[in-house]
Amino acid sequence: MYIGPYALPNRVFAAPMAGVTDRPFRCLCKALGAGYAVSEMVTSRRDLWDSLKTSRRADHQGETAPIAVQIAGTDAQMMAEAAVYNIDRGAQIIDINMGCPAKKVCNKWAGSALMQNEARALEIAAAVVQACQPHGVPVTLKMRTGWSVAHRNAVALARAFEGVGIQMLTVHGRTREQGYKGQAEYDTIAAVKAAVAVPVVANGDIDSPQKAQQVMHQTGADAVMIGRAAQGRPWIFREVAYYLATGEHLAAPLVAEVRRLLLDHLAEHHGLYGEYTGVRSARKHIGWYVSSLPAGRILQQQVNTIETAAEQLAAVDAYFRELALRMDRLPPAPWQIQEAEEVCA
Repeated sequence: MYIGPYALPNRVFAAPMAGVTDRPFRCLCKALGAGYAVSEMVTSRRDLWDSLKTSRRADHQGETAPIAVQIAGTDAQMMAEAAVYNIDRGAQIIDINMGCPAKKVCNKWAGSALMQNEARALEIAAAVVQACQPHGVPVTLKMRTGWSVAHRNAVALARAFEGVGIQMLTVHGRTREQGYKGQAEYDTIAAVKAAVAVPVVANGDIDSPQKAQQVMHQTGADAVMIGRAAQGRPWIFREVAYYLATGEHLAAPLVAEVRRLLLDHLAEHHGLYGEYTGVRSARKHIGWYVSSLPAGRILQQQVNTIETAAEQLAAVDAYFRELALRMDRLPPAPWQIQEAEEVCA
């Protein structure tokens, strides 16, 4: 599968998630089998480009190609300028955010709110494509099925976006109205795939290798994008990629491997954010890793009181060394337990 000139190693992608998919997390996902990973959204507001938050989000040091940056905004010219700004800082693919359901984004008529204004959405897509063309940078776009159940317009918009030069479309199988509630529906994604010639990526509720395969079959999508299921389980990408390629499952990761992965991730995280912010923002990642593990809640309570990077690393190291004395591998994932029960039944 290609995006512009870039050949991707597989069809299992990491979704952009604000506050999560920073450079350390993207690099980790790619190292663990994600064929593609998109950055957190970068604002199109020029007055915020010099902010610490934006500078961190525009940091791609050591990241493997292709480097994909998602931009968000409501003004076509500002979005075009944001695309060039990020290209100058290393972006090789620009992704337009028309999928975020967060109120603080939609209240400003950005993200999935743009799906209510088809003319403006198309104007933005065309302007960004035009700005990127002289640089040879392909433009992709992520959207939802529509604003509400009564206003599912993803198919019409997909055709229009393809017409102005968008080279890949990702569709989350929910409306903006749904947020992340309920279950994703895939019929609209299938309809989008049938309506356009560019690659279509299916997103929403993909949390296991079997679910990824089911969604690809149901939608005909060219790839799947995984978001929340990778929080604390970034090895899900290699599990899904392996299953799609072979029909077989990988064993759960070794405790020793997870210890090394998390310690390396934390070190990179601290390096990007600095000790004060890094220690605090890393707490959620530690929680995701250990919440379902033995005594994981105790570790969470402990790290919530730690304020130095050295202490945080030491606490995590000690926890996983102790866990390794009790088990070689992590316990089975929920989908592995369910599959085993089905086999036994």
